[in-house]
Amino acid sequence: MLSLCICGTAITSQYLAEKYKVTTPMLQSFINYCLLFLFYTVMLTFQSGSDNLLSILKRKWWKYVLLGLADVEANYLIVRAYQYTTLTSVQLLDCFGIPVLMALSWFILYARYRVIHFVAVAVCLLGVGTMVGADILAGREDNSGSDVLIGDILVLLGASLYAVSNVCEEYIVKKLSRQEFLGMVGLFGTIISGIQLLIVEYKDIASIQWDWKIALLFVAFALCMFCLYSFMPLVIKVTSATSVNLGILTADLYSLFFGLFLFGYKFSGLYILSFSVIMVGFILYCSAPTRTAEPAESSVPPVSGIGIDNLGLKLEENLQETHSAAL
Repeated sequence: MLSLCICGTAITSQYLAEKYKVTTPMLQSFINYCLLFLFYTVMLTFQSGSDNLLSILKRKWWKYVLLGLADVEANYLIVRAYQYTTLTSVQLLDCFGIPVLMALSWFILYARYRVIHFVAVAVCLLGVGTMVGADILAGREDNSGSDVLIGDILVLLGASLYAVSNVCEEYIVKKLSRQEFLGMVGLFGTIISGIQLLIVEYKDIASIQWDWKIALLFVAFALCMFCLYSFMPLVIKVTSATSVNLGILTADLYSLFFGLFLFGYKFSGLYILSFSVIMVGFILYCSAPTRTAEPAESSVPPVSGIGIDNLGLKLEENLQETHSAAL
């Protein structure tokens, strides 16, 4: 389901950029953040205690400002990249966020990897390099080489920021609550994207020749993004950010299929080779489990609240501890 949501955002962005010449990535993201704000931020205002919106803002507002900034710019760079490179390139290069995510998980979440995991990442990067070569050599006369390179760089930067956002999401979802993450991202994402929207895209928005097809594409993009944001924390909570990012790379399969029939791409054999190499890397990674190291007590800040999502789990742990003590 998450892969289909990602593919939906990619297809709608490509259609807006190529067929209707609409290049407003910040407006597309702004609509999604507004939906998150109206649903999850408003939900936080009705919570009590440490889960209340005002309580959260008093204690750690600046942390969520940085998180919102990373998330907004990641979305902006990825959507902006569609103007310079192809749908397939964006989807395949986006896997660069996986080694970045692993590095951040090592230092922030204390995840520990085996040798096979690093070999898998090396294989993945080899596939990415093959894809970049195919992107330049696969008969793209309609785009200059510099435009393709700009698009690839934007995807790499966006993927790195996504990794930052995903690591923070895993920490917040597992230590605090899903509603807190989505509510605060919705709040600060709306503010940051709204300001950036007025600065960089007001002329582009004014020049849009609105009709029902363009409006429908905007709605489809926003709904796909909203579903992606809403459901991803549920999966991350029971797995990990790295596992989720590996799983949703199946979106590349959907994008390859739709790109062939909707945009008339002529795929080089290097694309198939690069995708196969990347998939081998993913299989290697999933073949061995990771472990979590115990952090030093002084380096871990205490969690002030367990969050509404983890309440049931906490109660269950307390009952087990009471039962063990009784025995």
